[in-house]
Amino acid sequence: MTLDKMPIGQKAKIISVGGEGALRRRLLDMGLTPRTEISVRKIAPMGDPIEIHLRGYELTLRIDDAQKIELEDGENE
Repeated sequence: MTLDKMPIGQKAKIISVGGEGALRRRLLDMGLTPRTEISVRKIAPMGDPIEIHLRGYELTLRIDDAQKIELEDGENE
């Protein structure tokens, strides 16, 4: 599953961060690294952007960027 498909309130762990070059580096610099637990807090009324919670802070991402983040379901652990 990718981050853009995750429902509000569900927790998951990042498996991989896609993208190339500066985009991938920016996502990693914001704390979106493999094995990090995240949850979706809010989705804008038109669906873009989304607000996620990770590492004790909130981060807002565009849907295009969220599609590059691959997740595993954290509820089964």
